[in-house]
Amino acid sequence: MAKIFVLDTNIILHDHQAIKHFQDNDLVIPIAVIEELDKFKKGNDALSYNARAFMREINKLTDKKEFGPKGIPLGKRLGNIKIEPNHPFTPEFADLFRDDIQDHRILSTAMWVRDNNPDRFVALVTKDINLRLKAKAAGMPAQDYLRDRVEDETLEGLEHEVLFADADPQVVQQIAYGQDNSVPWKDVSAKEPRPNQLYKFDLGGTTVCARYDAEYKRIVLVRSKEACGIRPRNDEQRFAMDACLNPDIPLVSLTGGAGTGKTLIALAAALEQERDFDQIILSRPTVVLGGQDIGFLPGDQKSKMSPYVQPLMDNLDVIRRCFKPGSKQAQKIDALLREEKLLISPLAYIRGRSLGKVYFIVDEAQNLTPHEVKTIITRAGEGTKMVFTGDIFQIDQPYLDQWSNGLTHLGEKMTGQPLFQHIFLRKGERSELSDIAAKLL
Repeated sequence: MAKIFVLDTNIILHDHQAIKHFQDNDLVIPIAVIEELDKFKKGNDALSYNARAFMREINKLTDKKEFGPKGIPLGKRLGNIKIEPNHPFTPEFADLFRDDIQDHRILSTAMWVRDNNPDRFVALVTKDINLRLKAKAAGMPAQDYLRDRVEDETLEGLEHEVLFADADPQVVQQIAYGQDNSVPWKDVSAKEPRPNQLYKFDLGGTTVCARYDAEYKRIVLVRSKEACGIRPRNDEQRFAMDACLNPDIPLVSLTGGAGTGKTLIALAAALEQERDFDQIILSRPTVVLGGQDIGFLPGDQKSKMSPYVQPLMDNLDVIRRCFKPGSKQAQKIDALLREEKLLISPLAYIRGRSLGKVYFIVDEAQNLTPHEVKTIITRAGEGTKMVFTGDIFQIDQPYLDQWSNGLTHLGEKMTGQPLFQHIFLRKGERSELSDIAAKLL
């Protein structure tokens, strides 16, 4: 028989179309979930959007219908869905879960559904690890929502996208010192590499960095380029700077730990190319405790934005310090800010915009859902370049993890596309103290 899955609130807030992804199995939505969704319906963030979209979908399904004993059909080749009133714990578990909270109401309802369907498999589906542990302690099967979860092998591959290749020394010399600094891919690989595959070659103790150019079918040298006074300090930063400066790669993903230079390199490359774009926008998601929108903060727009954009301003100050105070370059950066050609803004203020001929940097992108990343990229117009930066192991969103966040999905889905380049930066360059702390603490 078809299985029954009881969905927690966070599944819907994570993916409003989740109810369509359980094949022909039946779904139960506890009334406590509906009550929680009601708290999220106002706002402009992804959680509010998903809450509203789900309620519209349920309203559409139930139009001129009533929930029967089996619920309402979800559609062709899908199961039924039913909204179940709250049910208390049995006396056996009443003392174990004394607090009257929504999580316990959802769990008690799931256990009631299980007890009243002894001939069918029933499981609670939630992204809340604590609730899964409570359910398992009470003997209730509990699962994570795995549809958008990237496999561990894929995640590991995103951290090891650079190939350390063995090649004939003459071939490597041709890449490093030849007339056009490139060789046919057949000189290095038995099969054609994927677009923008990165390589490292050893040449007498010196590392030669290269990239496969799919348009010309050649492996080309990646030089160490300087942008707005910022020069790469390691090989991964060299790859990152090259990708951010390359007009033929309009979508770039930079991941890595704190102090690896992700945002600094992206910003320096943007300022170096400011003549080629109508505007440079630096943005980041606003993760606020309690799921509240940034609007609840006191003050005007500038005051509200200040806590979120300060890390971006710090990177801009690093670039400023590369030039003498009052120099032409420093004055140019100030002019870009004053004229709002260089705009630093939380992501909430970017919604609804059409981004044409814009260099768009999204910092802390690991706090975005896959749907949000897709929404941002699909706004790109002609001549726009987008750079997403973040650390997938430092996530502030309660409904995301290293396998399900938007930045990880971007790397998984877009790898191999000629218009996309991903670089994982390994070494911290902020300071020796910062690098040691990141490794040992």
